[in-house]
Amino acid sequence: MRGTRRTRWCMAGVMAASALIATPAARAGEPPGDRLTELVNPFIGSRNEGNTFPGAAVPFGMVQLSPDTGHTTGYDYAQNRIRGFSLVHLSGVGCRIGGDLPVLPTTGDVTQTDYARYAAAFSHDDEEASPGYYRVGLASGISAELTATARTGVQRYTFPATGKANILLNAAQALHKPVRSAVEILDDRTVRTEITGHGFCRDTGPYTVHTITRFSRPFTAYGTWDGRTVTPGARTGADGAYVRFDTTGDRVVEATTALSYVDARGAATNLRAEGGRSFDTVRRRAREEWEGRLTAVRVRGGTPALRRTFYSSLYRSYLAPNIGGDADGRYFGWDRRVHRARGFTYYQNWSLWDTYRTQAQLLALLAPREARDMARSVVAVAEDGGWLPKWGYGPVETNIMTGDPVTPFLTTAYHSGLLKGFEERAYRALRENADGVPPAAHPGVGREANAEYIARGFAPWVKDRPYAKMGDSDFHYGASVTLEYALADAMLAQMARGLGHHEDAARYAARSRNYRNIFDPATGFFRARDASGAFAGPADPARGSGFHEGTAWQYQWLVPQDVPGLVGLIGGRGAADARLDAFFAYDRLLADPERTAREVWVHGDPYAYYNAAVYNPMNEPDLIAPYTYLSTGRPWKTTDVVHAALTLFTDSPEGLTGNDDLGTMSAWHVLSAIGLFPVQPGYGTWGLTTPVFDRVDLALDRRHWPSGRLTVTAPGTSATDRYVQAVRADGTPHDRTYLTTGALRSLRSLAFTVGPRPSAWGTAPEAAPPVLK
Repeated sequence: MRGTRRTRWCMAGVMAASALIATPAARAGEPPGDRLTELVNPFIGSRNEGNTFPGAAVPFGMVQLSPDTGHTTGYDYAQNRIRGFSLVHLSGVGCRIGGDLPVLPTTGDVTQTDYARYAAAFSHDDEEASPGYYRVGLASGISAELTATARTGVQRYTFPATGKANILLNAAQALHKPVRSAVEILDDRTVRTEITGHGFCRDTGPYTVHTITRFSRPFTAYGTWDGRTVTPGARTGADGAYVRFDTTGDRVVEATTALSYVDARGAATNLRAEGGRSFDTVRRRAREEWEGRLTAVRVRGGTPALRRTFYSSLYRSYLAPNIGGDADGRYFGWDRRVHRARGFTYYQNWSLWDTYRTQAQLLALLAPREARDMARSVVAVAEDGGWLPKWGYGPVETNIMTGDPVTPFLTTAYHSGLLKGFEERAYRALRENADGVPPAAHPGVGREANAEYIARGFAPWVKDRPYAKMGDSDFHYGASVTLEYALADAMLAQMARGLGHHEDAARYAARSRNYRNIFDPATGFFRARDASGAFAGPADPARGSGFHEGTAWQYQWLVPQDVPGLVGLIGGRGAADARLDAFFAYDRLLADPERTAREVWVHGDPYAYYNAAVYNPMNEPDLIAPYTYLSTGRPWKTTDVVHAALTLFTDSPEGLTGNDDLGTMSAWHVLSAIGLFPVQPGYGTWGLTTPVFDRVDLALDRRHWPSGRLTVTAPGTSATDRYVQAVRADGTPHDRTYLTTGALRSLRSLAFTVGPRPSAWGTAPEAAPPVLK
């Protein structure tokens, strides 16, 4: 089986992207009956800056035990040396963080302490991965296997027959920047470390992780190192430790490493709670956990490649946020104090600017119990540390990215019924965030330009303004920040109205129209305004001045709360439709969708955010843009664009479009393939478009979704028969291009009739998604 799987994933790299669109001839094949984990390829996205990792994790686990090859964020398929197997990785981030305690097996004398020098060569021909498991054969002749529980990483090393089989535990090197570290040999089976680091895009404040590693049998020798000095027999050291085994007879060594962000006691607690099991037992349980997650979505139809990319994306959607608390409920809060979560699991790692658009909604649908705890955790961040997070890593604020992403994240939870019992607590934190800025002593910047935005109706673009705190500055991206604040205001207005805060609701609803204040009639596009109120920067909308990771062309569609108002500014439905066609290169797309996606939309560099007048499917600002056609009376064009974009997801290391950003792009893929997409992030509006599968069965949690299941069908869907002719919801004709979360709660079937040509379905003005007032 191992050889077969290795060969399959290597062969996958040469598969054509066009195979990802279903064809009638391919629909006879169905997924295996029992093992959906066999359809997941963890190597997807591990090359060309997708920045995924192939190592072992369980859903939302604190530990992601994975190889580091020298890439900034961990693993790069193009590299061929492993520096160590470390405990912490984030799927698809663009900046270095984590990589704590890289562990590597070696043989012979220990003479090197720099993991770039003692790194082990390997070949992809002797490497495999599946959910919860990773294995690689090193050039040294050692076989390394990894698996995980929620709070532990479990390793199994098979050595050559030798008396000098070593395992190196490097506390001083990681993906992040080290501050300090310490190692201690506790007894002849146990090593403890404490590691403090910092880093990320513009350098976070420091955070500390505590680990304890327990080996399956006693080691015969040990030592530590400080800098380049290795001291055999030393029990303590600053930078690292090695332990040695005699493998002339028994060649296998297993080890379990527990992690805690709280203290050494927490690591020991986690080891007691989740350790003590054999490698094979842990691996089996990890696979069972993943099977349980994946079987919540059963697809029928499509090509084998389409099913593999789909389930691989579903897998990546469950990798974050991550458990942050210990097995006893204790967690390290943003006030730098220890707290205890009572009645919920505490989560951390909040890539909110990314995930509020897709992944938050997917988890609310498919993992509502965890999504509820995640929302409670975000509220706990505010209550412990004094303000809501913006982009949180572990127990620290990074302030990376801009706008107000935490508001639509939490209002999504509210409209999904996940805040019951603490709605007002969440609302108080959101209201404070929406109407002010954090105190100067707080590490967060919140809505940094809020005072100017509230007073003048826009966030000014102040190009050279000094950074007030670590991270990004809203003032450097005034145009896109205005759009993001307005979107957040619109979503908070709906929550305020639902809770009976009508004055607040009216105030936020009025502010949600502030997007109009940065529309420049002279250019017909949104444009940054400087502190004096004058339009500033290049008039060319293809330039990026004042827009964060995008241009006016890409950000012009980020008004989901009032698309008709936006359409009116552009010049009406006809003018908006023509501009959308230009943006997506629609005529070329119809002739050759795959080539248009790869040669017109994508320019090769995932970080090429600026100087473009076309769709960028590799980044977040225009993820909703294909669904704008639902509001111009051309819903079939949404299908054309979405299905073209889906060809960018392939079963190869390059098969992910841009950074995955903790499941954001993967969730976009999953939702778009199902035919349900959150077109108003932060509110319960799901846009409809043609699914790529004949049938999708969703098993839903009855505590949050009373129907208990939803079946989406589109018999005969294919690259040619992809246009919606009609939709029926529980057998009743449904003429609108959207559903509400309320409707989804009781819905059991959603049936699409498809055909080879566009129809009149969804073209009436009243069929479009609603304006949020």
